[in-house]
Amino acid sequence: MKLATGQTRDGEPSPLVAHVFPTFAVGGAQVRFAAIANHFGAAFRHIVVSLDGNLACRERLHPDLDVTFPRVGATKNAMLTNAWRFRGLLRDWRPDALVTCNWGAIEFALANIVPVTRHLHVVDGFGPEERSTQIPRRVFMRRIALSRSPVVLPSRNLVRIATEIWKLPPKIIHYVPNGIDLARFATDGTQRGSGEPVIGTVAALREEKNIPRLLRAFATLPAGRLVIVGDGPERPALEALAQSLGIAERVRFAGQHQDTASFYAQFDIFALSSDTEQMPLSVIEAMASGLPVVSTDVGDVRLMVAEENAPFVTKLDDPALAAALAAAAADRDSRQRIGLANLGKARRDFDEAAMFAAHGALWRGAPATP
Repeated sequence: MKLATGQTRDGEPSPLVAHVFPTFAVGGAQVRFAAIANHFGAAFRHIVVSLDGNLACRERLHPDLDVTFPRVGATKNAMLTNAWRFRGLLRDWRPDALVTCNWGAIEFALANIVPVTRHLHVVDGFGPEERSTQIPRRVFMRRIALSRSPVVLPSRNLVRIATEIWKLPPKIIHYVPNGIDLARFATDGTQRGSGEPVIGTVAALREEKNIPRLLRAFATLPAGRLVIVGDGPERPALEALAQSLGIAERVRFAGQHQDTASFYAQFDIFALSSDTEQMPLSVIEAMASGLPVVSTDVGDVRLMVAEENAPFVTKLDDPALAAALAAAAADRDSRQRIGLANLGKARRDFDEAAMFAAHGALWRGAPATP
C-alpha cells in the first residue's frame, strides 16, 4: 500500500531527518542522497540545508518527497558563533536525526556536541587543500565533533584516515560503499568501437578534478575524441586550454546532464584525472557500462576496478596518464576484456540495494549491516 507523504503505516509522522551539505550542487554526495531519499519516499521527511545556497541537485529529488530547504547562512570565520546559532535551529526543527556531510558541515556537528538529536556524519572526501595531507586544526576539530557519532565512510582509504589520523574510535566507523542502479547503465556495446576511440569523463569541472591533466594527456594521442560531461567554474579555462593545445576540434564539452547513461554507452574508455577522490560514483557507472577505466591512483579506485584493469591506474602526472590512455586506445580487444571484468565486479560489489539498506538503518538509528 502506498503511504501518504510523510506518514508511517500507523498514521504517525515519518521520521524527520535534517541533512546539512556545504553545497547542494550536483556532486557525488548529493546525487547519492537523492537516490536514497527517492528510494525510501514517504518513509522519511527531510530538511536539506545547503550552506552556500546552491540547490542545483534539488532537481534530482522526486517531487512527491516531503522536503524543505531552509536558508540558514553562515558567518565566515565564526565557527563557534555559527555553531551556537545552528543549535538554536536544531531545537526549532526538532529532527529525529541530523546528518552532516564533510568538513564544510562541521559547525552543525559542533552544534549538536551536547546532543539535541541523534547525529551521524558522512565523509566523502576532501577539497584541494587536504588532498595530500590533513590540516591539523581540522583533525582536532573532527576528533572533538565526531568522536561519539556514527561516521559513515564509502572508502577503505577514508576508514584508514578516520582511525589512524583522526583517531576516531573504531566502534563508530561504518564502511558503506557507494552503489548505483546498475541496470540503468547496462548497454549492448553497439555504439562503441566503430571508429577512432572515444575517451570520456563525467565530472564537476572543479580544481580537484584536474581536467587540465586529462586535456594535456589526450593532446599526446594522434587520434581519438574526448567527451567531457559536466560543468563548473573551471569550464572557461578548460575550453581555452583545449584551444591552446590545438585539440579543440577533437574535444566536446557536453555540459551538465542528469542522465549520463547514454554518454557512457558511447565511450570506449572512461578517464579520471583527479588529484583527490575516495569512491567516485563515475567509476562505478563506467564499470556498470562495461568500460575500461584509465585513472589516477586516488582513493579506492585501484580496489574498485577489476584486477585486469589495475595496470591502467596510474600515478598522478601527465605522462603516466597519457601512456595509459595510449595503451588502452591502441588495443580494442583488451578494452573489451577489461570492460567485461569491470562489469562483473560492479555487479558483485556495487548494487545500490546494500547502500540503501545501510543508510536507511542509520537514519532510523539502527546499526548498519557491514
